[in-house]
Amino acid sequence: MKKLYEKNELTFALVWIGVYCVLQSLANSLNEIVGIENFASAVFCVIQTIVLFSFMLRNRLLEKYGLCQPSVPARRFLYYVPLIILATNNLWNGVSVNDSWFEMLCHICLMLCVGFMEEVIFRGFLFRAIAKDNVKTAIIISSLTFGIGHLLNLVNGSGMGLMANLFQIAGAIAFGFLFVILFCRSGSLFPCIAAHSAINILSAFANKAGLTIEKRIAFTWIEFIIIATYVLILTKILPEKEVFLHEES
Repeated sequence: MKKLYEKNELTFALVWIGVYCVLQSLANSLNEIVGIENFASAVFCVIQTIVLFSFMLRNRLLEKYGLCQPSVPARRFLYYVPLIILATNNLWNGVSVNDSWFEMLCHICLMLCVGFMEEVIFRGFLFRAIAKDNVKTAIIISSLTFGIGHLLNLVNGSGMGLMANLFQIAGAIAFGFLFVILFCRSGSLFPCIAAHSAINILSAFANKAGLTIEKRIAFTWIEFIIIATYVLILTKILPEKEVFLHEES
């Protein structure tokens, strides 16, 4: 794994994305066999998280890929209040609990690891590999790749319908853009990982009753407006000279 990373960081990122997607798709099938929702997915994702974190720790890559404190005080990011509001988006239509306590535990464990894995892979490895040549291109590609990658949910046994998937993709692209801006401006993935994990965890408590297409569209537009406003504010209050992106050592 170290040889692949040293040879080509972009290839390393793409390989990890591929492995992650394949294993999670396989896990969805195993969940049905086991009969416990998210059990196999959680086990697979925990193992991947441990392997990836251990690799980064051994090779002293934690700070380079954002596993460090933000370089800019929280007040400059408005104490992440817009991010906290966005993290509750799955509860905007109400709260509902339908899973058993063990299934809920599996879901929480899985989503904590998903938040870590996806942020490190897409906002860390993929973004940094492309940003060496062009930061703007890296922002666009990492955001689009993250969003479009959710198309996999149509064929991986997750049971997600087409319309729900389209809304998920649109939201993922928007959130991917916000998260990569946060990484660029702070040098840390911790706020992104926390928000990403919270969004996914709270999806288990989402009330889908009465969630019409009109409501989905309205909620999506609210997310877009908050994200666009927050990004605009960040780019105004954090001058270009404060953009934090580690240089290659």
